[in-house]
Amino acid sequence: MAQVPQRFFDALAVRTWCGLSLRALGRAREEIDAINVYPVADGDTGTNLYLTVESAVAAVEAVFAAHEVAEGPRDAGEAPRDAADGPSLADAVGAMAHGALIGARGNSGTILAQLLRGMAQVLAARGDSAHTEGTGLRLALRHAAASARQAVAHPVEGTVLTVASAAADAADGAGDDCAEVARAAYEGARAALAATPGQLAVLGRAGVVDAGGHGLVTVLAALVETFTGRAPGPVAVPHARVHHGGEEPGEVPAARGCATQTEADENGPAFEVIYLLEAEDAAVARLRQRLDALGDSLVVVGGDGLWNVHVHVDDAGAAVEAGVEAGRPHRIRITHFGHGDAHTTKAERPPRERTQRAVVAVVPGEGLAALYAEAGATTLLARPGEPPASGELVQAVRRAHAREVVLLPNDAELRHTAAAAAEQARTEGIRVALIPTRSAVQGIAALAVHESERRFDEDVVAMTSAAGATRHAEVTVAERQSWTTAGICQAGDVLGLIDGDVAVIGTDVAQVAATVLDRMLSAGGELVTLVLGDEAPESVADHLRARVREAYLAVDTVVYRGGRQGALLLVGVE
Repeated sequence: MAQVPQRFFDALAVRTWCGLSLRALGRAREEIDAINVYPVADGDTGTNLYLTVESAVAAVEAVFAAHEVAEGPRDAGEAPRDAADGPSLADAVGAMAHGALIGARGNSGTILAQLLRGMAQVLAARGDSAHTEGTGLRLALRHAAASARQAVAHPVEGTVLTVASAAADAADGAGDDCAEVARAAYEGARAALAATPGQLAVLGRAGVVDAGGHGLVTVLAALVETFTGRAPGPVAVPHARVHHGGEEPGEVPAARGCATQTEADENGPAFEVIYLLEAEDAAVARLRQRLDALGDSLVVVGGDGLWNVHVHVDDAGAAVEAGVEAGRPHRIRITHFGHGDAHTTKAERPPRERTQRAVVAVVPGEGLAALYAEAGATTLLARPGEPPASGELVQAVRRAHAREVVLLPNDAELRHTAAAAAEQARTEGIRVALIPTRSAVQGIAALAVHESERRFDEDVVAMTSAAGATRHAEVTVAERQSWTTAGICQAGDVLGLIDGDVAVIGTDVAQVAATVLDRMLSAGGELVTLVLGDEAPESVADHLRARVREAYLAVDTVVYRGGRQGALLLVGVE
């Protein structure tokens, strides 16, 4: 069915454009993933762009839903309300930009979020205007391209930045009709995309165009459809060559030139780190300098106190710590690039080569996320009160980019969610083993015995045995009065849970923690693992270490910082 064209760029056009972009990226996702060779050949650019736009769509739909609630239901016989009754253009583009910012995934998704933010800044600045025409759209595209380029620490030509600039240049020569501007931008972007293999050597060697640029062309095609009611033809792109003896029909010839920046070699950074950051502008400026010294592919987008930070580093913990010093990081995602996938430049290596095995773990705090990532795991942060959905777990398994995956949910409540994610991943040809870890300390024990050189089944058995042999507990604060297995607790009481059940109720964190530890060690143990949350008193770890030293001579103690993990303290005994 043909799309009803929008004459002006107003809130309804924003909603239409977002929806069409999501559908178009859904259709093109696998194709874009398949040509993803720069900056890291991890085959997820299409998926990351889709998830970024999906977040933008959700935010825009929420704005429209809020207005519908505020207006109330229409009475019988009342005429349908027009666009003036809905959200303003500023409301819609602001929601689009904010949704993309908080949901941005990967390098290209982060840049797309800044492109949308750049457009929103121009369109929202038009005050109470309900819509804009071609002039406003041209200015928005120009500002989007400029702001995205400024967000990238070291811009490289032949990437999505080049495609965005070409779209803005082409739009400058169009008239005042939104459809004309959109079509000009799309055609300019498509031409620039076709030229990317001649600008970036790694693309030329692989015989592909830039994946992020392809995604932007897809989004601009949806913009054309928004204003014309008809989508341009599909973007024709070559796929990576497997045999390098000659060019296949329709492929882009190998580049004779080189990139404007020295390409990273195959020994590039091992981790991708992404997080949202609440911080002031001055602190972010210092953060940029620090992260630029730590790694590459640095993109920092956002403003007005909320930023999305993306960087590739060897020291994931240092990248997170830099964010903590700058402000308040959350929604932290740390991905370990498989051997041979990071910064691939050799033509003889096929793109998207998967590692044999990976571990994917759900973790409750950024400190543990860094710890797990340094041990080689791909992590998914579970924020307090916001458990991940099965789709997020599936995406984490995809990000691991391995043929075999060991999944550690680290929460009893995630058992069914993780099982659904594992089943979905198996339909995609990934061999997945789910180890039913109920706490992050069990996951630490499992990860400690993980050996990727073993047969998969043997590795899973060893990890499962280590997790099962680790008793787990946590110390937390009651949010409300309730009945527990240890009696009635009041809001503010300190609770000690052993294996998921409340065993101790008290008022002092150190005393409750000591009682919990004594009960656990009464059944024996050789190693105590303590994971301290940000809100735990500093003295707790020293108090518990001393208690173990004095009362349990043969038991060792290790302490980790968990960050904002919900619980004051996690305890493991093995």
